[in-house]
Amino acid sequence: MPLTSESSPVSWSIRFPPPTSDTARGHGNKVPSTMSQRDGTSQAQMNWSCSPAREPSLRAPEAGAAPRYVCTYYDVVEYLNVSSHSKLHAHILPKTSLKEPLEVKMDFMLVAILSVVEKLQTVTFYFVLSLEWKNSFATWNPQDFCNISKVVLPTDTYWSPPIFILERVNGQNSNLDYMAITHNGSFNSTQPFQVTLTCSLMILKFPFDTQTCNLSVASFLYPVTDLVMKTRRTPAEMMRDSQSYFLTDGEWKFTNLSIIEYREKLDDEEFSVVTYVISMERRPTLYILNLILPTCALYLLDMAVLFGPSSLEEKINFQIAIILGSSMLAVILNNILPTSSNKPPVIVVFFLGTFLLMIMAVLDTFFLLHQQHKSLRLDKVLGSFQQDARAEPATRAANAPTTKPLAKEGARLPNLPQAAQGKGPPAQPRWQPQEQDLFLPVLEKVLLYSHFFLSLGFFAVISLKWSS
Repeated sequence: MPLTSESSPVSWSIRFPPPTSDTARGHGNKVPSTMSQRDGTSQAQMNWSCSPAREPSLRAPEAGAAPRYVCTYYDVVEYLNVSSHSKLHAHILPKTSLKEPLEVKMDFMLVAILSVVEKLQTVTFYFVLSLEWKNSFATWNPQDFCNISKVVLPTDTYWSPPIFILERVNGQNSNLDYMAITHNGSFNSTQPFQVTLTCSLMILKFPFDTQTCNLSVASFLYPVTDLVMKTRRTPAEMMRDSQSYFLTDGEWKFTNLSIIEYREKLDDEEFSVVTYVISMERRPTLYILNLILPTCALYLLDMAVLFGPSSLEEKINFQIAIILGSSMLAVILNNILPTSSNKPPVIVVFFLGTFLLMIMAVLDTFFLLHQQHKSLRLDKVLGSFQQDARAEPATRAANAPTTKPLAKEGARLPNLPQAAQGKGPPAQPRWQPQEQDLFLPVLEKVLLYSHFFLSLGFFAVISLKWSS
């Protein structure tokens, strides 16, 4: 049967079928055979097709060259010998020289700040970590495979850097267990992480605080003589990308990112560590509206009651009710703040000082009430004493002998006023308690204004501590 015909423009070409599983392939053997026999190919193994625009082509692949029909990812995977039963290449460090360490470049992008628990001193981040390294044992020529220069394979297919996050206490592993492989042996593995980290939260200026947490990535299986971890981009570039892809807009605001590369010495060996320092600032609006402003409002109400015209007994009732309301806000704050801290937070000093000022106002009112009752008792004692002093001359005059009339000239006593008859000496002026009550208003004003200026000084100090 002729391959071409002069009377017809139709050309005939022969296509070889893809290799079977019996074909000998593997890295280092770049001469895959497509013939079941060396001496020729039977017609049953050929696929005849009609293509009017192509020249006839009936050639077997030459020795030392990849066949021209390979145009699938499967052939690249077969060429890399990934389907082999031996998994040693997935566990052995792909170093070409024992003197030079393998370099792993990392890229970091923060996506969200999920939670910050001050009580437990933990923070939960959602970020994307990208690792890039070289494996010289997994390369191919894209021209031999229809310009296929990149394939995606499972992570356990080849060796990948085992990373360890130092501050991690909890988290979820990524389900994206794939990595991209390029023809020059460059590997890239990008995985998202949701990790809960331990972080030393400094809550001195809560809720106007800025926190800094570390995320340290290391590989403690390989010392620096075998593996070195470095960053691929600058912190400014990572910061820009993180802010553009940042998802959450909650309590915390991502403000800065810095990178520290160092070596950690452990068991007489040094290991490469890369630390990402994440700075975040709290948005205090919610705490101002829920804690600080209600406390200030309650204290202003307490001052209004203290300076009000009500009686002292009513003032004490109002002040005790205000103290109970302030204690409820203190319970809410206690559920937020950690149980131990090197220094008490400013907001704790604020609540404690406000509470003490309210207690002082109650004590001032009690003191004034005590002085008032004491003055009333003194008034009663002095009033009863004066009555006794007036009654004593009258009793003495009543008990004296009657005066005899004048024998001579029949003189008689002049007509004296009835009040003077039988009363003895003239009556003393009655004690006026109004003169003694002038002490109470002066004392009350002194206590009130001293309490007012003490409150102003306290709030000024608290404002300076929060703003510094």
